[in-house]
Amino acid sequence: MRAIRSPYDGRLLAEIPDADANDLDQAVERASAGQKEWRLMGPAGRAAALRQAAARIRENADELARIDALDCGNPVKGMRFDANLAAVLVEYFAGLAPEAKGETIPQAGGKITYVTREPLGVVARLVAFNHPLLFAAAKMAAPLAAGNAVIVKPSEETPLSALRLAELVGDLFPKGVLSVLTGGAELGAGVCAHPGIAAVSVIGSVQTGKAILKGGADTLKRSQLELGGKNALVICPDADVDAAIDGAVKGMNLGWTAGQSCGSTSRVLVHESLRDRVVEGLAKAFDAVRLGDPSDEATEMGCLSTEGQYRKVVGYIDQAIAAGAVTAAGGAPENVPAEGFFVRPTLLTGVSADMEIAREEAFGPVLSVLSWRDEDEMLAVVNGLDVGLTASIWTQDLDTAMRLTDRIQAGYVWVNDSSDHYLGAPFGGAKQSGHGREECLEELLAYTEQKTVTIVPRTRKTPIT
Repeated sequence: MRAIRSPYDGRLLAEIPDADANDLDQAVERASAGQKEWRLMGPAGRAAALRQAAARIRENADELARIDALDCGNPVKGMRFDANLAAVLVEYFAGLAPEAKGETIPQAGGKITYVTREPLGVVARLVAFNHPLLFAAAKMAAPLAAGNAVIVKPSEETPLSALRLAELVGDLFPKGVLSVLTGGAELGAGVCAHPGIAAVSVIGSVQTGKAILKGGADTLKRSQLELGGKNALVICPDADVDAAIDGAVKGMNLGWTAGQSCGSTSRVLVHESLRDRVVEGLAKAFDAVRLGDPSDEATEMGCLSTEGQYRKVVGYIDQAIAAGAVTAAGGAPENVPAEGFFVRPTLLTGVSADMEIAREEAFGPVLSVLSWRDEDEMLAVVNGLDVGLTASIWTQDLDTAMRLTDRIQAGYVWVNDSSDHYLGAPFGGAKQSGHGREECLEELLAYTEQKTVTIVPRTRKTPIT
């Protein structure tokens, strides 16, 4: 049994069993059997079940939010947003269920060639610790809409809301079509290697993505990978400074995940003419963030989700200071609650592009400020990493916006905005930030297999009588 404890006060929340190889085999067998029935329900039947699931998630949003606040340390307001967003995404993919369409190919001589899309079968989704309910619910939606059975493996650190989700919506699907298996790295490796699982998808670190690809190599598994980033927010000399400061704070997702977000814009590259104003504004905003009990409605930022993540983030801050960076806000352990894995929002100045804090994802509330003068040199810094998930550009000049969006290597770029996702807009990374796109039609189609059929007519000769 695995003890699940609150990252805020250390209390024991639950004891959860680790699934073993036999449990995984049984889940795959039941999923395979249930998927055959689920597929035959057709797009309309599957969409109806998913809409009911969305309704139940929305009806129980407060409970699910409070479970996540206890389990992962994110503030309950942010987790309530997650629960309602999960319901929206489930509804969205319910609406897309009929869009897994085929096509016909023109032929001669009476031949007919057509292409259909069929579900892959049994797929697995590995869920990260930073959005436990949102990822468990929203990421089951596309493969279910396409007719697959789904095995969800939540993070071993934050499994509780995924288990509650299964209790709330599991009866809407044929037996075995939706399963939640809890466990650690051994279970994850077993999922990747299992011959009965056709695809494995994850939102996580670059290292996790590489491990999934290696683990699934022998069975040639498909994968959807949304991996880490060290995302840049570029402030041009003509930017609306106050709006850019607000955008940089928003882009760190402090009130949502304490900065534990792959999409956080944790590198600010500000033109040297605006540097002092931007640093002053960011420091003031960071110092004003109210930390506290994640279950308290007044809390603006919770704690980090695990002790390991806490030590990692503090280590990056200490390392940066040792390398010559200066803390303009946060950094020290003062003014944080007595309990919990709390790190104040930390603003680092004096950061150079070669420092580890400017190149590696701390995955916490740490924002580095770098200044620039020459656009080409700035772009070399922005694109100088092997990851490229998101980026944000702040300018009031359309030519500048178009030029920079073309040259920045990232999967999702905001201009005069940050952090927001838009329904139907593909989200995913470039370079080692992953492959595939989510939150869009492409995610649904990724869980289908195309089949081409050609029919050649053979006319029967009618005998002469």
